[in-house]
Amino acid sequence: MWTPEQPQDLADRLATTGYLCDDDLATVAYLAFAMQRPILLEGEPGTGKTALAEALAQVLDAPLIRLQCYEGIDASQALYDWDFPRQVLHLRTLEAAGGLSGGAGGVDLVQAEQGLYDERFLLARPVLAALRHGGATPAVLLVDEIDRADDEFEAFLLEVLSTFQVTIPELGTVRADVPPVVVLTSNRTRELHDALKRRCLYHWIDHPSLAREVAIVRSRAPQVSARLAEQVVGVVQQLRHEGGLEKPPGVAETLDWASALVHLGAADLDLETAARTLGALVKYREDAEKVRHALDRMLRT
Repeated sequence: MWTPEQPQDLADRLATTGYLCDDDLATVAYLAFAMQRPILLEGEPGTGKTALAEALAQVLDAPLIRLQCYEGIDASQALYDWDFPRQVLHLRTLEAAGGLSGGAGGVDLVQAEQGLYDERFLLARPVLAALRHGGATPAVLLVDEIDRADDEFEAFLLEVLSTFQVTIPELGTVRADVPPVVVLTSNRTRELHDALKRRCLYHWIDHPSLAREVAIVRSRAPQVSARLAEQVVGVVQQLRHEGGLEKPPGVAETLDWASALVHLGAADLDLETAARTLGALVKYREDAEKVRHALDRMLRT
């Protein structure tokens, strides 16, 4: 199994996947490997939080197991469940084969009930699947948008991340032979509890600098020329800092906008083509109006 020897080693490997990170993020990700601690990434949408987990999975040549959080998610949807239709089918098969009364050729009811809760009927959800992943290489467990879940789910996850084990009453305790690499992301729609944060290595991902964002566009979308990438990123950076937008565009929107312009055959950023492709850059009607006015000012001067 490949493991990074220092932060720069990990940064170089991530760069081969198209993910360009700064020194601070590379250091936090490296320490997550060295200390076997989860990473908690917060930041604006589109700054590359989820993409880091995807890049780590590529670097490790490991499966990416994703748990998408949402309001009302509970432990059974993250951990495990039982395959009820197959359990019912199993009982019907036993009944057809000789009954469940315990008579000649029959099956004892207690044995039948116990047989319903073995491995063949277990449905492993993301957290359990990550803990049970075999082999020398750990799985990458992405717990996406943990801030959307409620306090009870956060408490459940806290216990799992503390010990990398869970107990299934019918089967016993499941421990991870190799703890997964865990990446939690949050858009900070609510504050997470300190107890969860203490278990994690924390990093706030901010929007990249102009030079780094140009490099990201050139790396992730090589069909975009250097000139067009610089023009697009220059406009996006201005909009973030001066546009007063409801939802400033993230790196993901920058990539989408640059790709959209290339698909329309644009070699340079002109006002007409830019205005026609705003659906790739902004997602609110009010923001689109502000961006049109800003583009008119920026591209005519």
